[in-house]
Amino acid sequence: IDNSLKFEADNSEYLSRTPSSAGNRKTWTLSFWIKRTELADGSNSNRVFEAWDGSTGTSGLFTSGDAFILDLNAGSNYFTSTALFRDCSAWYHFVIRVDTTSGTASERARVYVNGSELAGSWNSTIAQDTDLTWNEDVAHNFARFHNNDGFVNAYYAEIINVDGTSLAPTAFGETDSDTGIWIPKNASVTYGTNGFYLDFADSGNLGDDESGNGHDFTENNIAAADQATDTPTNNFCTLNPLVNFKYT
Repeated sequence: IDNSLKFEADNSEYLSRTPSSAGNRKTWTLSFWIKRTELADGSNSNRVFEAWDGSTGTSGLFTSGDAFILDLNAGSNYFTSTALFRDCSAWYHFVIRVDTTSGTASERARVYVNGSELAGSWNSTIAQDTDLTWNEDVAHNFARFHNNDGFVNAYYAEIINVDGTSLAPTAFGETDSDTGIWIPKNASVTYGTNGFYLDFADSGNLGDDESGNGHDFTENNIAAADQATDTPTNNFCTLNPLVNFKYT
């Protein structure tokens, strides 16, 4: 991965797109890499992605406690991770895998980080064949909540949306045999109606969709200077804010 896109909450930076028609709202996969640059304070949360129709929503967010929450139905069905995500020096690979047609409740929505299914709990079971708002013809945002808050301080890299197929994380990444580290690989997928691939390679069009579907995202308060080369395959060194002593 050669490029990423850096989002600054103070500048209200986000990507947005409203599909012209609905795709598959029951079965889909969203894969993305993220490296946080600042943690939310006690009164705020970071909305990583969202599709909002005014009454129900599909969204992923980092809460103020830094647990990951996947909200699939405006609070009616949401997953809270046991793990916390406070490392601002690391890239995390998230895969949201959804298939509400499944007869097995535990397989209707799953969250993976760096190839492993994320431990946590659901507040309630997702009903079989539920239509979600992701891939619906409603506003889709990255790094913003629909109330025009919840902006994110982070780098994003290689965002892939697959409309109509539930895929395991191995479709997008693999474990390096030498280091044991989870790394990206070239994804060979069928994108489907509202599928897209954002690689942030074009500084003049950072919302450019490279899937072939032409589903470009609108850049809001984003400039060419927000393109970065800090990526999952070229992770820049980051100072640890917890090590704040000095030698005398």
